[in-house]
Amino acid sequence: MLEILINANQIGLEVSEIEGDAILFYKFGEPPDLKELYKQVEKMFCEFHRNIIAYEHRRYCQCTACLSAINLTLKVITHYGEFTGYNVKNFSKLIGKDIIVAHQLLKNDILLHEYWLVTKSLLQDHPPADFAQWMKWNSSAKQTETGELSFHYTQLSQLKDGISPESFPQLELSKKVKMITVSKEYETDIITLFHATGDFNYRSRWQEGVKKVEEVNHWLPRVGMRCRCILENGEVITYSSSYIYRPD
Repeated sequence: MLEILINANQIGLEVSEIEGDAILFYKFGEPPDLKELYKQVEKMFCEFHRNIIAYEHRRYCQCTACLSAINLTLKVITHYGEFTGYNVKNFSKLIGKDIIVAHQLLKNDILLHEYWLVTKSLLQDHPPADFAQWMKWNSSAKQTETGELSFHYTQLSQLKDGISPESFPQLELSKKVKMITVSKEYETDIITLFHATGDFNYRSRWQEGVKKVEEVNHWLPRVGMRCRCILENGEVITYSSSYIYRPD
């Protein structure tokens, strides 16, 4: 999900560092136009949730983390100020009072956790504009060691209504010729069975002569993901398995 946010960058932001579940972006120079910033926030928010929705529809893992992935939220803090950086060998880090301010604003009294927060220094005494009919700005402030920080914020959850879910790949089975059919019944529920058959630890046991099966990318396991099948004779086959599943 962090990579999705980084790939959604369209205004030339640089990544300072990954801080747990957060990304610190920065850019030198004059502050971008607020409308341009909103378009960036909108793109990141929609790409983030489009991928979460797609994963919810295609996942087969039943662990607590994967089950709760659909509930992940995204908040964006935007601030304008002064900072500098220092390098230690191949590592660089941003430092300065305004870097601390941006971090402090992550903890605030906003109840819902899907919002865009804009500081007063970024607005430069101009009121924030409504870029959509549903948009409504609120004002608040945070008390810090250096004084009170004023900011405006607007909720973003409404953007989810305009997200088009990814379509499932169409299986052109009419062009295929059935060569063999094998069936076996298992005394278990479909979700457990689906999860077991998708586990990479056991996929090599599906067929004799297969040494191991690997995922091509590091996505969380889901229907339709590409896999690399390594045979005992050294041959490598890349394939994508597809399924049709209905709750009933």
